[in-house]
Amino acid sequence: MNHIFPVLLIVCTAAVQAQPAIQWQKCYGGTSTEKAFAMQPTTDGGYVLTGYTESWDGDVTMNHGLYDLWVVKVDSVGDLQWQRSLGGTRYDRAAAIQQTSDGGYIVAGITDSNDGDVSGNHSTNQYDAWVVKLNASGGIQWQKCLGGTNGDQAEDISQTTDGGYLLAGITMSLDGDASGGHGLQDGWLVKLGATGNIEWQKCLGGTNGDWVNSVLQTSDGGYIATGTTQSNDGDVFGGHGDNDAWVVKLDATGNIQWQKCLGGTGSEQAYSTLQTSDGGYILVGTASSNDWDVSGNHGSGDCWVVKLDGAGNMQWQKCLGGTDADFALAVQQATDGGYLVAGQVGSSDGDASGHHGMVDGWLVKLDDLGALEWQRCLGGSGLEALQDIEQITDGVYVVAGQTGSHDGDVSGVHGPNYEDFWLVKLGLADLGIEDPQPLDFSLAPNPAHTEVHVRSAVPIARLELVDPAGRRMSTMLSPKANSALDVSTLTNGLYIAHVVLVDGRTITETVMVAH
Repeated sequence: MNHIFPVLLIVCTAAVQAQPAIQWQKCYGGTSTEKAFAMQPTTDGGYVLTGYTESWDGDVTMNHGLYDLWVVKVDSVGDLQWQRSLGGTRYDRAAAIQQTSDGGYIVAGITDSNDGDVSGNHSTNQYDAWVVKLNASGGIQWQKCLGGTNGDQAEDISQTTDGGYLLAGITMSLDGDASGGHGLQDGWLVKLGATGNIEWQKCLGGTNGDWVNSVLQTSDGGYIATGTTQSNDGDVFGGHGDNDAWVVKLDATGNIQWQKCLGGTGSEQAYSTLQTSDGGYILVGTASSNDWDVSGNHGSGDCWVVKLDGAGNMQWQKCLGGTDADFALAVQQATDGGYLVAGQVGSSDGDASGHHGMVDGWLVKLDDLGALEWQRCLGGSGLEALQDIEQITDGVYVVAGQTGSHDGDVSGVHGPNYEDFWLVKLGLADLGIEDPQPLDFSLAPNPAHTEVHVRSAVPIARLELVDPAGRRMSTMLSPKANSALDVSTLTNGLYIAHVVLVDGRTITETVMVAH
């Protein structure tokens, strides 16, 4: 009898990607809680961070009340240059900061104070959106409370080409500065002049809850706003489930040009977006569905990355994570055309390896089509989140968020049981690192009958075999040094082996099975 054996042809198709190493990390705060929600490189080579502080000691001075909006300016190596606590006797928090064309800063968040640095609050019991313009050394130039008698808040702000600002957030008000509301809660856009005067405002949504987390001016002079919707009427149509990620394109005066609901029958949210070099858009958030617009979900909630063209049509989407809850909070296009995603990872399986504790900060590099190139879990045994990411040069990155750990990647936390602002610089080129460990990896034998043996000098975190349509055919988690991959049930054709090593490097192999 003639025996016909499958032939397995293995060709290396991509270079090994090395995950970046930590160059330095710094913690800022006092003995109570600090959380940083935004960071930006500054024109002098340093960085500015903002969020809130509950402390009255350590790096924090002149706290006004329960919580203050906190701005921290550091130099190129993370050393503190100045800090400002801003607010009144109640709760004040920042969500966004941007260096302005005059060298100062625009900061946006919420306040329910009406004293100290705050004036003009519209309600005694609810939040207003709060915008503060600072000079280059952190001194207040002007401040503006925006809202009505119900709760209002700012989640993002950016300077526009005319020298003014566009604020994005949430309004529950139907009076004061807000008009045209649709229901329970609307996404809210407010266009301000250079000194904070309102030029126009727009309520976006339907009869249920809607909000906007991110806004930026687009190359055509209009705006792209991203957030979440629970509605399927008013400005919203095409909803899929409980919560959809929501993208709205507006012209220069706030008129809607198009909108898209993205998601499935579960819950999806979008936290950040940017316009890409091809004129499209990339957005990140979280997805719990595994139908409609969402595929490849790993567990209870994944980091979700969605690429749209210029008209809002989906080009590709990617679920990243494992069996626990994972969130993508920020995105930036990398210098090679791919994407950097920062967020929070509770998983220690699936796409995540090198996990330190309860919840880690997570940094992920994707290529321009969404394929995972490398990932890095950052943190210790406590709670971490990465809220912002910037690529400084090729292979050099800075991430910011908060940490509550005293071990692992973290040192210098000020409070024994609370969180600090956390700033981390990572890179390869500055450290002279090109390949952390010589690569010794193989899939053999060739030809193969029923299985392929996997050998690697560096331990493997995950091996996944997919077909050309991206469908997962088999997965091995933490295989031993000489594990075997079953190919006996595969049909003839090409397959892709995606291998993630425990040091963060990835290998992509093309596999041909011919029976």
